[in-house]
Amino acid sequence: MRPATGTGAEWRKGFRGRAIFCAACFVAIYLAVGAKLIDATVLHPIKPSAAVLTARRPDFRTRLAAPDRAPILDRNGTILAVSLPGAALFADPKQISHPRRDAATLEQALPMLDKRAIAHRLSLKRYGFVYLDRDLTAAQELAVNRLGIPGLYFQHVWMRHYPEGDLAAHILGGVTPDQRGIAGVEEYFDRRLIGRPSKPLRLSIDIRVEDIVHREVARAMRDYQARGACGIVESMTGRIVAMVSLPDYDANDLHDAPTDSLFDRCISGDYEPGSVMKLMTMPAALQSGLIHYWDRFDTTHPLFVDGFSVTDYEPVHDWLAMPAVLAFSSNIGASRIATILGPEIQRAWLRKMGFFKPSPVQMPGVQPPIWHPKDTWKLLTTMTVSFGNGIAMAPIILVNAVVADVNGGILFKPTLLARRIGAPPRRGVRVMRRSVSVIMRKLMRGVVLSGTGIYARVPGYLVGGKTGTSQVVAADGRYRNHLNNASFMAVFPADHPHYVIYVLVVHPKPTKKMQHFSYGFTTGGYVAAPAVGRIIARIGPMLGVTPLQGGTLTAMNARFGIPLKPPVPVGRSALGPGHPFPAGANRYAYILANRAPPKHPDRAAARTALRRVKMAIPGQTIPRDARSRPDDPMRIEASRGGHARIARR
Repeated sequence: MRPATGTGAEWRKGFRGRAIFCAACFVAIYLAVGAKLIDATVLHPIKPSAAVLTARRPDFRTRLAAPDRAPILDRNGTILAVSLPGAALFADPKQISHPRRDAATLEQALPMLDKRAIAHRLSLKRYGFVYLDRDLTAAQELAVNRLGIPGLYFQHVWMRHYPEGDLAAHILGGVTPDQRGIAGVEEYFDRRLIGRPSKPLRLSIDIRVEDIVHREVARAMRDYQARGACGIVESMTGRIVAMVSLPDYDANDLHDAPTDSLFDRCISGDYEPGSVMKLMTMPAALQSGLIHYWDRFDTTHPLFVDGFSVTDYEPVHDWLAMPAVLAFSSNIGASRIATILGPEIQRAWLRKMGFFKPSPVQMPGVQPPIWHPKDTWKLLTTMTVSFGNGIAMAPIILVNAVVADVNGGILFKPTLLARRIGAPPRRGVRVMRRSVSVIMRKLMRGVVLSGTGIYARVPGYLVGGKTGTSQVVAADGRYRNHLNNASFMAVFPADHPHYVIYVLVVHPKPTKKMQHFSYGFTTGGYVAAPAVGRIIARIGPMLGVTPLQGGTLTAMNARFGIPLKPPVPVGRSALGPGHPFPAGANRYAYILANRAPPKHPDRAAARTALRRVKMAIPGQTIPRDARSRPDDPMRIEASRGGHARIARR
């Protein structure tokens, strides 16, 4: 049955209208899409970021570009820091459709990433470039690439690596993510490392010695559950061979290191040196000419000044000569010597030796010492500074000054740079007579032979040294009971010095493990001296310092030493009972002895002593004979007519 004619016409008419409407819709859609394409590609194109273009651009080079920073080597050529090719992972958030899903997928390949933080970065649509990780290994780069996530790209960069990890970490420092020095020599020599990337920076550090010092200092710190520690080895020309501060960090993870581990105790920590400071009091006295090593000083009783008492840890109750004052570490004896010199001579000596300014070592973060101003540097300060209280400095300052004590009397600026091939010898400033330096080495030898430093003895080596034990100052300015710092300063070999070694242990505690050895004491002789002895025993053969044996060792021990009670040379006089003050002695010496100062003091002798102490002759190098033969100071005194004759010259 056919439909009515009218009805069919109407159906065809409706179908045609619907078809035209659909066609118009499709045309409109195509026109809109076309307009959007024209706008996005012609009128307002979305340009990819420069990083994306760099990542997509083919690289037809057959060789990598030069590193952006020069490598750092130790003095033997061992690599301490080097830039190696690496990859940084970044994203274009505008191309990321599912930030959370892609972050979860990315976490499978890089589990060290924070999924939430990555998802947040991927959702930052207003940015066309965000870093996700800036230190990918080759395996990690391949794993991310296999994920096939659109919008992720790699940027090939140079990454800084430190093969030795925590060894020399404080010396090396580290770099920022954009490869700029942020600490240590990386910061100090930043321009040099960037400006000459193909020329290595060679340091004076010997990484083998650094490792040994690190192990032994860490052992002392661990045995006594100390808060921290440091160790320094310096050569006779001021070159630093090892410098360790603990706790430390892995230089590869500088940015994640704990705050306490970033603190460099060798250059930034100011510590009272304790009795190691007597290594400054003695040479100042000898250089002044007011005091000789055979003079004796009253240590029979404690000293009381302004409500304070100065005592000895192990009192001898006798008149002690300078060798015994140092060997027994007599605070009373050091005070007597310092008051004879007076504050002006004491300050002049310390200023000349570098105790009133920051160390010039090539490191950022060096701190100035702490000392009393001149107007408060009175009797009590003169006494306490003589044995290392009332003044504080970074260990590098103390070590560098002691090097001048033992190398023949030349003060060098400490340096972390190795000697260049063909370069002339380093030049320093002569700060004391060579005979004074020889006497100081012999006095230090006596400390190890028969004094507080016996645990630093090393078979075959003539080790000299000085112990130091200092109380810790609390926030209120008072000394804390039962809390101290323990240290030991050594020179080896004392007869032919090559190196000065210093170990400081901060806040050691009596431990059950060490009870059988230290009997609960935490002094420098028990805590630091054994560590120095172990260091010398291990690095001596490594550095070519041959130990002595048999009769040679016996003869040298007999020759290189001064008795604790040295005889007075023929024709010379000595200070002692009945004659405690030399001409030119400061009035503080009389006040300390409860005597009235002379009405007419010998000001000429005092001025002469001050002039001798201030002596500083620039441009000096270590005399060859001072490095090759151990002169006898008593023979020097006799043949040259002693201090008085030298002064007249």
